[in-house]
Amino acid sequence: MSEKITIDYSYTFPFITENDINEHLKNALDAMKTLEEGTGAGNDFIGWRDLPQKMLSSSELKEIIEVANEIYEKADIFICIGIGGSYLGAKAVVESLLHPFYNTLPKNERIGPKVIFAGQNISGRWLEAVLEEMDRVDSVYVNVISKSGTTTEPGIAFRNIKQKMEKKYGKIEASKRIIATTDSKKGALRTLANTEKYRTFIIPDDVGGRFSVLTPVGLLPIAGVGIDITKLLKGANEASSYCKDKDIATNPSLTYALIRNILLNKGYHTEILVNYEPCLHYISEWWKQLYGESEGKNGKGIFPASVDFTTDLHSMGQWIQDGQRFIFETTLNIEKELSSLKVTSDKEDLDGLEYLAGKSYDEINKKAMMGTLVAHYEGKVPNIVVNIPELNSYYLGQLLYMFEKACGISGYMLGVNPFDQPGVEDYKKNMFALLNKKGYENIKNNIEEKLKKLPQGKITK
Repeated sequence: MSEKITIDYSYTFPFITENDINEHLKNALDAMKTLEEGTGAGNDFIGWRDLPQKMLSSSELKEIIEVANEIYEKADIFICIGIGGSYLGAKAVVESLLHPFYNTLPKNERIGPKVIFAGQNISGRWLEAVLEEMDRVDSVYVNVISKSGTTTEPGIAFRNIKQKMEKKYGKIEASKRIIATTDSKKGALRTLANTEKYRTFIIPDDVGGRFSVLTPVGLLPIAGVGIDITKLLKGANEASSYCKDKDIATNPSLTYALIRNILLNKGYHTEILVNYEPCLHYISEWWKQLYGESEGKNGKGIFPASVDFTTDLHSMGQWIQDGQRFIFETTLNIEKELSSLKVTSDKEDLDGLEYLAGKSYDEINKKAMMGTLVAHYEGKVPNIVVNIPELNSYYLGQLLYMFEKACGISGYMLGVNPFDQPGVEDYKKNMFALLNKKGYENIKNNIEEKLKKLPQGKITK
């Protein structure tokens, strides 16, 4: 069993060749050099590169752990408010490492408070449920995460939750239970935090949201439920070391970026991230934002999708096996078994499954993975396998950093700025105008006219 994240790309041949690798390797190495030397587009947002080492040696880590321990010991519910990179990284780690039914466990069987994520949508029904949960317990802590404080989804969620906290505890006590993770100097949330005297943690200026899981953005929520963030950072720091290698045999970030871009050049423009453990679902969601926002611009990029196998083999499996051939898969493989549970024996064997009796579910799952890899490979679907030695915070730290580093390399190989997201702003300005936000009056009429002129589908007799 390996001691670091490794990449197996043997299932990408003969869809690519050794000549392809040799031809594109220089581009990959140049892209990695550009990233490491900070000479590329968006170089004011590459602070995540040496973040693990900085965090491990910082006084801020101690402060995060102290506040997290308070939350862990005193809170019944810990509400984390954020959207995109402000919640996906934390949720990915929490969902991966906690009990599958963590929030529903009796209080004496949980390792810490229930963790609830809010502000990631504009659903009144969702927020009503969050507010109802606050009424059911004695102790609530809140972490609101936003660089500006004006992002619509977390902003309006925090309005209601803040009011609820102040009604429940009074303003002074509520201010002790609300922690803001935001800009160091400016922005609406910074102003509010200073006014209300919230404890605060800083989102670094040189780290974009989708790369922020190893800043206080992700670390406080993760530590607040008792997960070892020091171990997470040590894993990421280990990956930051071996992901500098110039050899694709030892640098999984370089290998992953190289192979996926070769596949793109061969016409495979959609990548499906595959997991075989339900707990990894939000790793896929985090990965989709990381690559979608980083690469999808200027008419370029690989479209990131995901599936949860074996569940989705009974829905998406047919399309992947026999549909159009523009997809490739990246499979997450956890090498060490997660459970020793075995299939029980039934001598009557009415279901015809006695041949599985005595086998562990992990063994059956692994065989399902291998069978699927072969079937999809024979169905002309290239596959990259990401081997994760064990599912714990140390190796998750490695995985997160490996994907981040590969994303930067891949973006530069594509010829885009992997650290901006100009397209995200387009829908916002239209929404603001339609909701009568001050400063958007000049485009409201234009948008309304465009809506009227959209082609209307009609059924004709």
